[in-house]
Amino acid sequence: MSIAGNIDSVKKELGNKGVKLIVVSKTQSIPIMEEVLSTGHRIFGENQVQELVEKYEALPKDIEWHLIGHLQTNKVKYIAPFISLIHSVDSLKLLEEINKQALKSNRIIPCLLQVHIADEETKFGFAHEELIQFLELGAWKNLKNIQIHGLMGIATNTPNRKIIQEEFYEFQTFFKGIQLSYFRQDSFFKELSIGMSSDYLIAIEYGSTMVRIGSAIFGKRKYKEEEL
Repeated sequence: MSIAGNIDSVKKELGNKGVKLIVVSKTQSIPIMEEVLSTGHRIFGENQVQELVEKYEALPKDIEWHLIGHLQTNKVKYIAPFISLIHSVDSLKLLEEINKQALKSNRIIPCLLQVHIADEETKFGFAHEELIQFLELGAWKNLKNIQIHGLMGIATNTPNRKIIQEEFYEFQTFFKGIQLSYFRQDSFFKELSIGMSSDYLIAIEYGSTMVRIGSAIFGKRKYKEEEL
């Protein structure tokens, strides 16, 4: 099936559930991305800041760009003027830098807090207890040029559906608790970014509002890496 056909297929599966499709375009060429744009889709996720900036400069300015990979503080300044959502905030230091650069750009930048939910050591993100402590300390409340819109997580890379279901169920429960305890008055705290090519249908069952899909649209990569 073509890229356009794959996008249409995924969107049909998402249906009218209000789930946003983020097409993960890392390593994809400009012509391939233009093929996606020809379908009318305008939401892309990138892992690397340099690649994201290059594509931002080369492609139409009505694209909604999401940074979904690990973000170093010294790279924030390059994306602050245009980024639509940063999924991968995992420290107060990073949040403070995003706030600083957002102020320079006269913007308020939406962010998600990344939580470690997988049974793997390689994932970034807050542990559950660390996130609660971070929120309890409250330093983030003084940052006026960021908004925390929700949480992001990556499930264990496994074919075992039961493990993924358990992780997503626990994360959905945790998300609801965080929302009620710390963001009850903030209507913008509503995003639960879970689900990739291998598990997005499960993620939708557990309240995902954003899915990050790459290989289900572009095909599997020819080299070994974590597939989105």
